[in-house]
Amino acid sequence: MAETLEEFVDDIADGEPLSDQEQAEFEEMEAFYEKSLKKFREGELIFGTVIGINKDAVTVDVGFKSEGVISIDEFPGKDKELTLGDEIEVFLERVEDEDGIVVLSKEKANKIKVWDELVTAYDEDKIIDGEVIAKAKGGLTVDIGLKAFLPGSQIDLRPIRNLEKLIGEKFQMKIIKMNKKRGNIVCSRRVLLEEKRKQAREDTLSRMEEGNLIEGVVKNITDYGVFVDLGGIDGLLHITDMSWGRVNHPSEMFSIGDKIKVMILKYDKNNERVSLGLKQITPDPWIDVENKYPVDTKISGKVVSITDYGAFIELEKGIEGLVHISEMTWSRQTKHPSKIVSLNDNVDAVVLTLDKERKRISLGMKQIEPNPWEQIEGKYPIGSEVEGTVRNLTDFGAFVELEDGVDGLIHISDLSWSKIKHPSEVVKKKEKVQATVLNIDKESFRISLGIKQLQPNPWEGIAEKYPIGLDVEGKIIKVTGFGAFAEFDDGLEGLIHISHLSSEKVTNPEKVINVGDDIKARVVKVDTVNKKIGLSIKATEEDWNLETIEKEQANLENEKPISPEVP
Repeated sequence: MAETLEEFVDDIADGEPLSDQEQAEFEEMEAFYEKSLKKFREGELIFGTVIGINKDAVTVDVGFKSEGVISIDEFPGKDKELTLGDEIEVFLERVEDEDGIVVLSKEKANKIKVWDELVTAYDEDKIIDGEVIAKAKGGLTVDIGLKAFLPGSQIDLRPIRNLEKLIGEKFQMKIIKMNKKRGNIVCSRRVLLEEKRKQAREDTLSRMEEGNLIEGVVKNITDYGVFVDLGGIDGLLHITDMSWGRVNHPSEMFSIGDKIKVMILKYDKNNERVSLGLKQITPDPWIDVENKYPVDTKISGKVVSITDYGAFIELEKGIEGLVHISEMTWSRQTKHPSKIVSLNDNVDAVVLTLDKERKRISLGMKQIEPNPWEQIEGKYPIGSEVEGTVRNLTDFGAFVELEDGVDGLIHISDLSWSKIKHPSEVVKKKEKVQATVLNIDKESFRISLGIKQLQPNPWEGIAEKYPIGLDVEGKIIKVTGFGAFAEFDDGLEGLIHISHLSSEKVTNPEKVINVGDDIKARVVKVDTVNKKIGLSIKATEEDWNLETIEKEQANLENEKPISPEVP
């Protein structure tokens, strides 16, 4: 018997009528294929045998009247390693086309097979493998045998900013939604991570006891500490519990992803808060600090911090001492510690005080050098003449540096025998000056100096030199509402009261006299105690004698004073 209906027809198609036997065989063959055809339905998966292979197509016999031809492109990967006689599963698209050829598809068969496998995995909540192949709107496209969607919220436990970096990565995941009609598949990696985290959390909680050591991974860094993933539960390692030494910022010690071993300091079960410690794993360096750094001990250390009030010196990891600005140098002109030390400088100092309970050590740097005030009285005896540099000027005087750490004050009253309003009228900043030592207060670190004492006191014998009734010549240096000041011999000044400016009555001094005018006046008063001289232009104009002068001065003093400077 022929293998196919077509071969049978060819065998008997010789133009002669069929014999009874041939007719019976034809009807039997036709019934066989009719019966076979009814076994298959379009849209189903069926099995066929490979009977032909070339570079473009594969011919498959599925037991129909004709074979099916499938493009070689529908056989990806290992499916291309076909041999004649292989049995393969294909998709029956149409029983026959317009040419009477059965239409088959290997690609659709593969998809249906994969879909069925994925449905089984979905129904049984199985874990599947997937590879990220592209970034999609709101997430990623993954290959799990078919293309599926992995939403951004289901990729990890925390949001991932750069999704493109995951392209090519392979992950385990689960199918959380399927729509066969639309061919949509939604996956989740997060559900697996949450399951793992839940398991890790239960294991971590079983070991959550204060004092226990536990390993974790740094997951976040802040200004005040780092958060450590202990396995399903986070703990805070505060900056103060990182090291016995100084830590300016947690990033100096840790990076995200670091694995660290820490101690559980406190566990709040109700709020699930965990406080961690790292320094507590090692001994506290302050335990025997009094034996290592007793008072008066000379130490060397590194400057680790500078503030407005001093500098902190690291003696060893975990132990720092403060050098107050007042203990840095014997000089009293230091404005800021940074003028003396810099960060990371190695300095020598002496332990001044130690408070173990409060973990404080006071240090002194100036104590390394001799105190210049110890021999101050022998070095600068009272009455001796000294030289120094004007360091600063104030309203009340000038500070003069005699040597490093030793300053003297020249009070404004000791700058000049003449009356001045501000020290800058006599001395300038950074100017070298000669002075006399007037007084020494060793306990208060004070030296009083004087400049005017280097010159004779012009007021000694002034009454004899400028007796009342003497005429002098001078120049007006200042005009006020109550009179005018004139400078005459030896730089002395005298006040011409408004009533003595002219023989005529004067109500406004500026109308009768100006600064710079040369004048001739008569001495009418000399006060050596208050260092004041009274002059009168009127007395010269009217040629007053001594008796007249005394009478006029008495009348003036009985009147209400116009100014405290009126003689």
